Amino acid sequence: MEYNCWLQCIDPDCGATYSVFGAVYRCRECGSLLDVTHDIEALRARSASEWRHLFDDRYKRNTWPYGSGVWGKKEWVCPLVEDANIISFYEGGTNLFWASRLGQELGLGDLWIKQCGNSHTGSFKDLGMTVLVSAARQMVADGRRVRALACASTGDTSAALAAYCAAAGIPAIVFLPREKVSMAQLIQPITHGATVLSIDADFDGCMQIVQKVCEDQGIYLANSINSLRIEGQKTISVELVQQFDWEVPSFIIIPGGNLGNLSALGKGFLQMRDLGLIDVLPRIVCAQAERADPLYRSYRTGFKEYQPVEARPTLATAIQIGNPVSIQRAIQTLKTFEGSVEHATEEELANAAARADRTGMYNCPQTGVALAALEKLVARGEVGPRDRVVVISTAHGLKFTEFKIQYHQRRIEGADCRFANAPIELPNDLGAVQEAVEQQLASLAAT
Repeated sequence: MEYNCWLQCIDPDCGATYSVFGAVYRCRECGSLLDVTHDIEALRARSASEWRHLFDDRYKRNTWPYGSGVWGKKEWVCPLVEDANIISFYEGGTNLFWASRLGQELGLGDLWIKQCGNSHTGSFKDLGMTVLVSAARQMVADGRRVRALACASTGDTSAALAAYCAAAGIPAIVFLPREKVSMAQLIQPITHGATVLSIDADFDGCMQIVQKVCEDQGIYLANSINSLRIEGQKTISVELVQQFDWEVPSFIIIPGGNLGNLSALGKGFLQMRDLGLIDVLPRIVCAQAERADPLYRSYRTGFKEYQPVEARPTLATAIQIGNPVSIQRAIQTLKTFEGSVEHATEEELANAAARADRTGMYNCPQTGVALAALEKLVARGEVGPRDRVVVISTAHGLKFTEFKIQYHQRRIEGADCRFANAPIELPNDLGAVQEAVEQQLASLAAT
């Protein structure tokens, strides 16, 4: 069976179509965003049971490229890319961690963390970038002009783009807001040989510049406005349901910045429903930092109004975005999934991340935003002990070591840092050490 896909305008009154291998990011007819559309009738030639068995048989195996969590669903993602042109680090296949201790503390019996940061470059961005860079390599193989790939980034996108481009042998150019990404995130694209442009602007300013640069210079845009990224990221939905033996959770909570991940999450569930693999949809909650919360503000109006905001500095630097590109897709997703939006203050996100860390996790600040949102939902009774809840952890905590250090040194302005755990400095004296140990054990026993 041959499968096909194409780019299509999301405006139902337009519906213009384009090749997935064209450098087209918005509809040339009406300016709306584009969506990768699949030949659903061809996909229905396989039954739901056959798709489940195929995906299970491929999952984390060594047959190239199907052991990848993304390319194991190739027919649903981008079937037009030839296997020889796929650039993959076997992304996906990340741990669905049963957070039993944290769940007990919150009064939940079925809490899980989808640890997307356990990936090659340490974030979920690998899932979309493998598709985009593979498509670019296919374009080069077909004789199309691709001089370089470029992105604006708050850190994680640049790391993923640089790594996949390095493997593909395609130049990468990244536009980063100066002094607004962690050192661990900055060093990743540098290490992979990307051209790193540190711009005196925020992410939204960098995004405006990179779109202009990519207009007519043979430079392919790699941000999530490029619909191919969404195709890889939507496999999060398929994979986590697969990990639950094809059962759908009650709630999914996901941090949102540029909002491509939110719309990708919804797209994966809708495709599974359309092909009969599932028959119910989860409730989706998007979590934003209070200092960069345009979607939350729109939600509070019932999505009747939307205005970009000027994002203020936040610990959750990866979602410090005031004018998200995928806002239209995100609002539609939340409407379809009876979703909601919550936000978190700096103190709330920092304490939520640290609280979860004390149960064995190691959370990035963006995951802290999602965990803080969960705490609020539980407190209001919107999520209960019988609900199966999945929090999407978007990046590895090791990329945000400075955030962890600041927290445990109580240097986060306006936050009580109630879970701070500073080292105890002692003299070289056995008695003093033994006394300190006993004091700590007694204190822990009391709690």
